[in-house]
Amino acid sequence: MVRASRPLPFSSPQCAVSIDVDGLDCYYRIHALGEPPAHLRDVILRRALPRFAEIFARRGIHATFFLVGRDLDPAAPGADTPGNDVAGARAIAADLARAGHELASHSYSHRYEMARLSSAEAGAEIELAHALIGELASAAPVGFRAPGYDISPAMLGHLVRLGYSYDSSIFPAPVYYAAKAVVMAALAAAGKRTGAVLTNPRALLAPSEPYRPSLTAPWRRGRADIVELPVAVTPRIRAPVIGTSLLVAPDWMRARMLAAVRGCALFNFELHGIDLIDARDDDIPAELVARQPDLRVPLIHKRERFERILSYLETHFELRPLRDLAIPMSE
Repeated sequence: MVRASRPLPFSSPQCAVSIDVDGLDCYYRIHALGEPPAHLRDVILRRALPRFAEIFARRGIHATFFLVGRDLDPAAPGADTPGNDVAGARAIAADLARAGHELASHSYSHRYEMARLSSAEAGAEIELAHALIGELASAAPVGFRAPGYDISPAMLGHLVRLGYSYDSSIFPAPVYYAAKAVVMAALAAAGKRTGAVLTNPRALLAPSEPYRPSLTAPWRRGRADIVELPVAVTPRIRAPVIGTSLLVAPDWMRARMLAAVRGCALFNFELHGIDLIDARDDDIPAELVARQPDLRVPLIHKRERFERILSYLETHFELRPLRDLAIPMSE
């Protein structure tokens, strides 16, 4: 069974670096921009993931990559359209697994409203991704992160049924939630429909440390046979400590945010594939760059900041994939 409300079974502070591999279409949906150019649908997977892999290989770090199943599915609608290299995407994912990285599930089609789907629909999203990722990793995935950090009881039940060790969807960050609500309201006022969805506000009060969730209320402690590994926030004010915020923050703020999590037994450091995308070199359309502040930071600067963050983490934490943290907690 999963331990709950107990010290983590590790002798030193732990850090897991994870990357959500959201496609460019996800950002177009968030900002109500329609569909991205066809030749850029897989640009994040194709261009950013090798950059992450190179950095991790040089440093000897094993990370967790949350993959969207549709991007790896040769039978998916549009998989054979020009510029959509599913075979190349599958090769990149398989290479990551062979290098010792964890391949985890980010659902099949990254539907932001997944937590509002019926149990059958949510189960299909999880099962399709489960099969595709397991095929490439040569082992069934044991970790899941919901699109938009929104996990429902039905989704959690399917994860338990399939034998997952952990979920990492809870993001108890009121500041992030409020900022997202403001952006969504502004788009609505302009007559635009965003693809984003506000998460259940009760998740803002969820524990910020690992816990065993309730099957009927994943944001509360319970007895489900799975570990919840919340995305990192600072103590007390619960400001988000994720890749995008750290990479765009000024040096002094980045230092304070990292210092705030230094005392944590587990730092669940989440990034997105887009964090290592360069707007100019990767041909990102100006309409998206205007709405994504992180895309206005050149890749050379983001890489340098990311390397400095990793150096800090290597000094103060032991780095390992999320699965290596969750499995000992579930024994």
